[in-house]
Amino acid sequence: MITLVLGGDVNVQGRATPSTAFEPLKPLLMSADLRFVNLEGPLDAPMAEALTSAGIDVVSCANDLTHPAATAMANLAVLDHAEISHCGAGVNLEAAHAPAVLEQAGEKIAFLAYTSLRAPFGHAAQVDSPGVAQAFATTAYQPDPRVAEIPGRPPLVRTTPVPEHLERLVADVRRAKAGHDHVVVSMHWGLPGAELTEYQVAYGRAAIDAGADLVAGHGPHTVQAVEVYRGRPILYSLGTLVFDWPPMRGRHVDGLLAGCLLGDEPRLELIPVRRNAANECEPIAGEEAGKVLRYFAEVSALRSTMVSVRDGIAAVGGLGVGA
Repeated sequence: MITLVLGGDVNVQGRATPSTAFEPLKPLLMSADLRFVNLEGPLDAPMAEALTSAGIDVVSCANDLTHPAATAMANLAVLDHAEISHCGAGVNLEAAHAPAVLEQAGEKIAFLAYTSLRAPFGHAAQVDSPGVAQAFATTAYQPDPRVAEIPGRPPLVRTTPVPEHLERLVADVRRAKAGHDHVVVSMHWGLPGAELTEYQVAYGRAAIDAGADLVAGHGPHTVQAVEVYRGRPILYSLGTLVFDWPPMRGRHVDGLLAGCLLGDEPRLELIPVRRNAANECEPIAGEEAGKVLRYFAEVSALRSTMVSVRDGIAAVGGLGVGA
């Protein structure tokens, strides 16, 4: 059995002492075998110490803030020098879609990462040019069914994965599953708030159908539901973790740390975290923790998933059933 801790969006910059960036979270991070976060934004060599000091083993580089491609490539060089594994970006299409593979207790875990949020040009990796692995979606607006009787009703927003992107993701997951014991898929997607877009559900379920053990989402900067699909979890958004980008000060401050046990008897527990007035991310407890986790349980229930909350920890039910 392998324990994995996953966090959401991370942006590290402007710190006098980068090594303390994750200090309040270290007891939780160090309790696991492996640690994963989404690295959102540029990373220079001094700031990489924040990740190494926290024991971060692998990061996703597939998101909308690794743009232009030169920024993504610079990040990869810093991560390689710091000996931190990465996925979701590369010198060409093949490299961007290649998994980061870590070995623990004699088992191999493949991490794949994709972004649905991107710059419209020059961001996605191509056959012969650098960039990120994309999983984009098309958007259409369908008139409300009652617009003929009630003028002005807002349209329904319909989103659909781009077929070739979906096919590539499914092929990547199947290939990774064939060669490794576990597959974790990271998705940068969605909109702020509780409501999920249709394409999130489509991509998340397709990844599970293809063999992923876990889908970890981020991007909206808000906490979203978990759905247990075919016995495996889709975490639609873990929210933010350490996030130093100045425009985000005091905004979208809540997030979740997910602790996952991979193996024949999977388990998933979540602990709420919050960026305080000094913008330091720390675990929260008591009634404030209860509020975040009860909200998480309520939105997850809309996805037919049971989440129980006790002593500041949320436990996800139904894992392994029908897998």
